[in-house]
Amino acid sequence: MIRKATRTTEDAIDSGRFSARAYFPGHLKPGSEDHGLGPLATIMESFLAPGTHIKLHEHVVDEIVSWVPAGVMRHDDPKGGHLTVDADHLMVMNAGRGFQHEERTREDDPPLRMLQIFVRPQAAGLDPYIQHGRLPEPRVNEWRHVFGPAGGEAPFNVRNAVDCRDIRLVAGQTTSLPNKAGQATYFFVFTGFVTADDQTFGEAESGLVVADGNMRLEAVEDAVVLAFVIDASAEVCRGGTVGDGETVHRMAAQSLR
Repeated sequence: MIRKATRTTEDAIDSGRFSARAYFPGHLKPGSEDHGLGPLATIMESFLAPGTHIKLHEHVVDEIVSWVPAGVMRHDDPKGGHLTVDADHLMVMNAGRGFQHEERTREDDPPLRMLQIFVRPQAAGLDPYIQHGRLPEPRVNEWRHVFGPAGGEAPFNVRNAVDCRDIRLVAGQTTSLPNKAGQATYFFVFTGFVTADDQTFGEAESGLVVADGNMRLEAVEDAVVLAFVIDASAEVCRGGTVGDGETVHRMAAQSLR
C-alpha cells in the first residue's frame, strides 16, 4: 500500500525572484505528528529566476542536499567555495555547528527549479563541511545512487540513515522502488507521470510505501523520480534552520488542518 501526497500549493518562501514549497514526508506515516519521517526532515522545491541573489545566510544542524536535474545553482561561501551545481554535479552542505553561504543564478542562466533535501543528523555539534563533485553518469531506466549514510558506498553522504537514488524512467517502462527490510520507502516525482499501487502520481506528487515488499513503478510518460530508503526509527537531532525551522513548522501545522 502507498499513501499519496499531492503537490503543495502554498509557498513557504516567496521573495518574488525566489520561492520555495515544502513537502513533509512524515505526514504520510499513519498516526505521526512529526512533519519529518525520522531523519528525513523536509524536501523544499525551490525556484530561482535568472539573475537572483540569495544573500549570505547561515544554516545549522541540517544536512542539505542540493539536487539540480536541469539548470544551474551557484554557491559561494566565506571559506572560499565557489561551486556550480547542475545536472552533473551534487552539493551536500553538512551544516553541523554552522555554515554560511549564498546562492545565485546569473542573468544568462535559465529559470531554475531544484530540490533541496533536509536531513536531520544523528547528533548536535557536528563539524560543518561541504561535499561537491560529479555524480555518476545516469543510465536510462536504472536507479542511480545519489547519497547515503556516512560510511556507506554512496558517492555523497549524510550523517544519518537516509539513502537516496534517482531514475529517469522512459514511458512504458517499469521498475521496482528501492527498499530495505524494516525501513520506509518514500518517493517524489520531479517530472512526468507514473503509476504505482493502482494510483497515479504526477509532477511534485509523492508517496510513502507503508507495507513491506516489492512495489512496482511504471512510467505513463517520461519521468524523473527520487526514492529515499529511510530508517524512520533512527536517532535524530532536531532544530535545523530550515528542516525544523519556524517557517516549516508553520507550514506543516497548516497542512494538517
